[in-house]
Amino acid sequence: MSVCLMILLVLASYVIGSIPTGYWLTKVLKGIDIRQYGSGSTGATNVWRCVGKGPGICVFFIDLLKGLLPVRVALAFDLAPDFAALDVHHLLPVFVALAALIGHSKSVFLNFQGGKSAATGLGTLLALKPLVGTATFATWLCVLYAFRIVSLASIVATGFCGVYMAIAKAPVSFVVYCILGFAYVTYRHKANIQRMLNGTEPRLSEKSKDLTKLADEERNGMSKSIEPQSKA
Repeated sequence: MSVCLMILLVLASYVIGSIPTGYWLTKVLKGIDIRQYGSGSTGATNVWRCVGKGPGICVFFIDLLKGLLPVRVALAFDLAPDFAALDVHHLLPVFVALAALIGHSKSVFLNFQGGKSAATGLGTLLALKPLVGTATFATWLCVLYAFRIVSLASIVATGFCGVYMAIAKAPVSFVVYCILGFAYVTYRHKANIQRMLNGTEPRLSEKSKDLTKLADEERNGMSKSIEPQSKA
């Protein structure tokens, strides 16, 4: 029964991680497919650049919760005697966290497309070790303030989270999770890394060039809807 429950928790975490917050929100607000704008990511940064700060912040916090809540549930089960007897102590939260990460970037609702998993990853860290999650977020803010490049801040902060876990004397499985998470998040940012090397990666204050395209589409849509009325 415990093994079945463990599998169900991991699958549930993947489905929750798969919820395409940015895609659905921009569909409702603008009627667009966010994957066709900016970097093509459904994450908070691309929503921020293409749609606005408010939607971007909303996506960030919801994506964070997609990682935090499943891992908190897994931690509660991790302390149960049945799981301890299976000798999987501290592994269940890690499996659940990894499932949330993969779900966010490989969403079952979007033909296995998605975001970069940074916000969801932060949520998993805040659940596993709140102090480590806070330190990682503080690192992200510092790098972002210094360079104004979100992708760089995400990669650097994720790189430090394993160090913070080790300093906090967290279970080895949590440290290993941080290493795997760093590798995965870095891989998801490979296009951003190439743009940074080329000096073309946009800074936080820069809006997506597709905003002009989006504004034109909205104006054209409005003119088309008005034109028949003027002819009548």
